[in-house]
Amino acid sequence: MSKLATYRRSPIALIVLLFLGLTFTGTAYAALQPTAPADAYSASNASEDVDDVEEGRKLFLANCASCHGKNAEGNGTAGPSLAGVGAAAVDFQVGTGRMPLAAPGVQAPANPNQVNFSQQEIDQLAAFVASLGPGPDVPDEEYTDLENADIANGGMIFRTNCAMCHNSSAQGGALTRGKFAPDLMGVEPSHMYSAMLTGPQSMPVFNDATITPQEKENVIAFIVNIEEGGNSFGGHDLGSIGPAGDAVFIWTIGIGLLIGAAVWLGRKAA
Repeated sequence: MSKLATYRRSPIALIVLLFLGLTFTGTAYAALQPTAPADAYSASNASEDVDDVEEGRKLFLANCASCHGKNAEGNGTAGPSLAGVGAAAVDFQVGTGRMPLAAPGVQAPANPNQVNFSQQEIDQLAAFVASLGPGPDVPDEEYTDLENADIANGGMIFRTNCAMCHNSSAQGGALTRGKFAPDLMGVEPSHMYSAMLTGPQSMPVFNDATITPQEKENVIAFIVNIEEGGNSFGGHDLGSIGPAGDAVFIWTIGIGLLIGAAVWLGRKAA
């Protein structure tokens, strides 16, 4: 018993206890740390097609490196690092004509007529960027075909998370410092899904823990339904810009007609 007490009083005992405590803590953290869903992120470098990555690197050096750096490490204020942005960011930015950026500005506007790459080349660029680090992957077609979408649920989610910027009818709206939330009419479902995953520019990121893949499909179906005229239950949509359009109609047409009727009746009475 006295021998055990001697060991306890030894200076080495404290070091041993600290070592055991750190070992236990590290083991517990490694075993219990949360892991991202497997379908939410790009595969590792080993799983990328080597040929696509190499072709994507060539396209990147020729078209993107002047702003983002030869190794996509970023170039000060000209272009951010692309490590970890994932294939979805490339598919959205390049597929909508936002990149390569035509000119510096507070925001990169969509320019579908200036998409300078084929879909195969966009996929190759995406493969190269995805090889730089794990990030959101291009959405699965299962969630962009809109076959199993719930439009009503999508409308509820859209009004809760998106309408304050994009307008309740997805027609876009002004933000601060010259920025704006773009009109969502005519946008490809895959690009809307990628935007939710990556949060381009002023948009927040809606990962799969915030809005599930099925809910994202529901939101996209709601927007497509508006585009197809599903939001005009009362007649003419008046531009689908919300209460402002109704107010302009009332004041310019409705009040004008009432004033005209009052003047006409006054003249008849005279």
